[in-house]
Amino acid sequence: MRIAFVLASTTGGTGRHVGMLVDGLVAHGAQVSVHGPAATDQQFRYAERGAVFVPVEIPPNPQPGDVLAVRTLRRSLKGVDVIHAHSLRAGLVAALARPAGVPLVVTWHNLVLAQGLRARLYHPLERRVARAADVTLGVSTDLVERARELGARDVRLAKVPAPVLRPPARGKDAVREELGVEPGQPLVFAAGRLHPQKGFETLVAAAARWRDRDPQPYVAIAGSGPSYMPLAQRISVEHAPVHLLGYRDDVPDLLGAADLVVATSVWEGQPLFVQETMAAGVPLVSTAVGGVPELVGSAARLVAVHDVDGIAGAVAELLDDPGAREELGRKGLAQAATWPTAEDTVEQVEAVYAQLRTRGEG
Repeated sequence: MRIAFVLASTTGGTGRHVGMLVDGLVAHGAQVSVHGPAATDQQFRYAERGAVFVPVEIPPNPQPGDVLAVRTLRRSLKGVDVIHAHSLRAGLVAALARPAGVPLVVTWHNLVLAQGLRARLYHPLERRVARAADVTLGVSTDLVERARELGARDVRLAKVPAPVLRPPARGKDAVREELGVEPGQPLVFAAGRLHPQKGFETLVAAAARWRDRDPQPYVAIAGSGPSYMPLAQRISVEHAPVHLLGYRDDVPDLLGAADLVVATSVWEGQPLFVQETMAAGVPLVSTAVGGVPELVGSAARLVAVHDVDGIAGAVAELLDDPGAREELGRKGLAQAATWPTAEDTVEQVEAVYAQLRTRGEG
């Protein structure tokens, strides 16, 4: 089969998920093309994985330039059997560009969190994408329900496992020394795009309450993004013991050195970083949002979104109880063993493509 993936701008989990699908489908003999911003291929190396990469600039927000993106994409989609768009932005452009008779699958990776004027713009776009797709895959139950409310015809829960992390390349002591963590000082770690969705301001506010702990935790956030300057300013104003590490390609090393991981997102589907944390056996404190509760079960400490007191208290309690951290790490490993594999995910999308092809032939 000739499968075309369509992507908008992405630097995180969506791009990695598509990379995993490319690997599996190419290994199974499919002809795969990826259509998206040139920067995505530079980061995720789709062409090196066996896909044909076609540059189509689809920015994260609707723009007048979308007309050009639709024209470019329409030309590049000639001859494909199935189009699979990832995210609402990519889904909208793909719906406008797809050739007649070619089925469209759209995976919803994120909930639209816009408010006010932006919400009035995005909600009609959501409805358009929901009704245009032949099959909609949602990465969490609330996204599945949202798509159905908007009129999607065939909606299913997507399997989104985290890619298997490589083993740490450096030992715990070497990583801690590089960061400047003192012996006996706990390392609290977080990672993700520096964006309001990740809720890092909640972590900063909680960390400010740990200043007087002895020893004071070293709180590290790995990632880059538009919220860097506001976060840096907030860290300075609140005198929070938080260090912004910038973009890092050594997350396995950082996880191996961490005593505890904190995720404070406003919303997540099946977050890859949460999966990576638990698969590494690192204890986790997370906000109970989106698909996180069904993903982690009882293997993480869950706190309400924006609950600074809850995050501060849960982390302090675990830092004071090494046995509880160890038990939570063991539970995380056991929970991770129940999640679908990359092969399961590839088989799911292959079954969807085959069904759509059969429908078309019928």
